Parts: sequence; structure tokens; C-alpha cells
Amino acid sequence: MTEQSSGAAAPRRFLFLDASSRVGGNTEQLARLAAESSLPEGAEQHWLRLDEHPLPPFQDLRHTGDGSYPEPVGHERTLLEATLAATDVVFVAPLYWYTLPTSAKLYLDYWSAWFRVPGVEFRAGMRGGTLWDVTVLAGAEELAGPLIGTLKLTADYMGMRWGGALIGNGTRPGDVLNDDRALVAAKSFFAG
Repeated sequence: MTEQSSGAAAPRRFLFLDASSRVGGNTEQLARLAAESSLPEGAEQHWLRLDEHPLPPFQDLRHTGDGSYPEPVGHERTLLEATLAATDVVFVAPLYWYTLPTSAKLYLDYWSAWFRVPGVEFRAGMRGGTLWDVTVLAGAEELAGPLIGTLKLTADYMGMRWGGALIGNGTRPGDVLNDDRALVAAKSFFAG
């Protein structure tokens, strides 16, 4: 965490990336409860729905020309700036076929491009931050293993801390509010 000139710690800035295809779905409800209940005092929150910031299919340009990527524009620029401004990146990602929703995976693919945008220094900008996950699924918690593994490995690769995963259970909208274990865990999730 960086220090401000007054000597006080800079506030933490949480970026919540909602990757659900449903507005107000179970995963978003659980993440909002966790944010309301357990964010550190003074922490800032910024919420972005990935479906409202669509990215074109990712193109691997590493082995063309000089291997650099063009300056991001539009939604890509918005996501890059929000990501670099965050101290904590929270994936609000329901489990889809045992892994991340398409919009979240596509967003992560763009990290590969941001490594190679001249002047961005993406990896250095992310180092020391914290990566979190909030996921709701229908079934056994172990089914989220591939999703959690993807994010833990990403945190490790980027030199970020892994904050953990908050897992809830639910199928129909609002079902997660009946998952007492997840509701209790949400109340202290970000406090650790």
C-alpha cells in the first residue's frame, strides 16, 4: 500500500468486476453484501459490469511486428484504467461450466495485451495488489475449483496477493440469500 504525503495510508480501492449475464443475480447480491459488511474503513468501491463494457475477441499480436499492442481505446481503455487504479480486483463471477464466465475470461485475455502496450507497465502496476473472487454456483463448492485455480494462478503470476474466494449456493435469483453459511462468511470476507 502506498503512503500519502501526510503519512497516512492511502485508501484501498476495490474494483468489482461483475461478470454475470444477469443484472442483480445471486453473485452480485452476495458480493454487494460482502462489500457493505466487510470492506476496510475508508475503502473506495468501483463497480463495472463487464457486459456493459464489451471487448472484441482477443487477438494475439505477440509474434507480429514488434509484438506491441496499440493504445487501448473505448471500453478497453475504461477497463485498463479502472484495473490499474485498483488496489484490489474482485471478480464477481458466477460459475459457468466449471470456470469463469466468458466476459471475465476475455477481460483476463486482455491482460496479455496490456503487458505489451508501450508505456503502460501493467505488470508493475498490478504487483502488490490483491485479487479476490465472489462466486455463486448450484451444487458442491468443489465444482468451483477450476475457476478459483485460474484466479489464484493469475494472482501468483502477477505478483499479487490472493485474497480468497467467497462461495455461495443458489440457482434461481435470490436463492443465495438462503445460504446462511455464505451470508455469514460475506460479513467478514474483505476484513481479513
